[in-house]
Amino acid sequence: MSNVDAPIPGSDIKPWTRPEPQGYLFKNANVVDVKHGKIIENSVVITRGGKIQSISPSLPEPLPNDLVIVNIEGRFLCPGLFDAHVHLCAVPGFSDLSKAFGNPNDVHLLRQPYTAAQMLHRGFTSIRDCGGAQLALKEAIEEGVFPGPRVFISGHALSQFGGHGDLRSAHEQTGCCGGTHSNNHLGRMCNGVPECMAAVREEIRCGADFIKIMGSGGVASPTDRLEHLQFTDSEIQAMVECANNAGTFVTAHAYTVKAIRHCIDNGVKGIEHGNFVDAPTAKIMAHKGVYLTPTLIAYAQMASERWKGYLPPESQAKNSQVLKSGLEALKVASEAGVTMCYGSDLLGPLGSAQTHEFALRSQVLKPLEILRSATINPAKMMGWQDAIGQIKEGFHADIIVLNENPLKDVTIFDRPEDHVLAVMKDGRVCKSRWASLAEDCEIPVRVQYN
Repeated sequence: MSNVDAPIPGSDIKPWTRPEPQGYLFKNANVVDVKHGKIIENSVVITRGGKIQSISPSLPEPLPNDLVIVNIEGRFLCPGLFDAHVHLCAVPGFSDLSKAFGNPNDVHLLRQPYTAAQMLHRGFTSIRDCGGAQLALKEAIEEGVFPGPRVFISGHALSQFGGHGDLRSAHEQTGCCGGTHSNNHLGRMCNGVPECMAAVREEIRCGADFIKIMGSGGVASPTDRLEHLQFTDSEIQAMVECANNAGTFVTAHAYTVKAIRHCIDNGVKGIEHGNFVDAPTAKIMAHKGVYLTPTLIAYAQMASERWKGYLPPESQAKNSQVLKSGLEALKVASEAGVTMCYGSDLLGPLGSAQTHEFALRSQVLKPLEILRSATINPAKMMGWQDAIGQIKEGFHADIIVLNENPLKDVTIFDRPEDHVLAVMKDGRVCKSRWASLAEDCEIPVRVQYN
């Protein structure tokens, strides 16, 4: 083969391509086993090629000379966290909620790397974006253009006209053609079975890992009430069928019992928020294997004095309703055996409170149940249960180094500056607050020589 025909090396085409991750040997580690709810004491954990190679009670002989050896000294190795409800496009920098999804495209795109890195540094090695993040962002993080969690995207959330994804005021009129389109970074509007099917197929074509629909009114949208049902039976069934055909599932924004039943009766496999769920509905969800992702911290933050004025008046009243019912719904779902996932749903500058959901859930749930909701449960929901969510041989090396046991006090995650000593994703140390473990996530500088 001549030089002319030789393929161009991938690192030349994509100069941000990084070499294979450095291997590590962590000794004297207490491994948090979230599946069995126990600590595996005095363990040796080896990572190679971005994966967990082994977990054993003793050091290998002879000691490998190609690994960075780190003495954990009795600290804790915990699986990386998974926030199953975020909106990366709702970036900080604006003083009111109306700008969260309506800012110019360049503005939110250029701020998303900052938001993604902040999430990673708190310990979230995976996130599920429920409306707004697009494939280009996901690919940039995967390829190492900038640091961030592993991203699962829905693309645009699908909404009927006047639904939770329609952010137009009551005085704005529909254009001449109507049809399937997006009027903001969050949502794509669609009416009727053909448009709904086309919308699902478009999001799948554009890289969506799952489909998010708006099944009821919401706090942030101006023209719908919380109790409104959104989409018809036939519309939801059509969207579910299209998602199933593409090997994925539909999750639905829904608050009330009526809305939750409307969605799950028509085949939806996930419920976002679910603040008014009752015991009979929760039992049906558990029986059908429907996932619930509560997002209590979003309402608590929006109701706090710190963010007074961030919500417009029409949203403040709705926020008060869902906040009051949220903790009770958490208890009801837990007692019914519903599989729950961790979600924050914080918009704009409120995102700094991402970890505070742990403390809220701790008022009702045990530490292990909360930790599972932020690790193995969302991993299973996304079909990644054999790859992430545990510190286990063959899994991605997504590891958090902690100075306290999260099975005793899961609220330590609320104070990452104090307790999250280091965050490793895919075998790379992306954040370290501990002198014994250096960061190694930088993109190498490439120089071409003639």
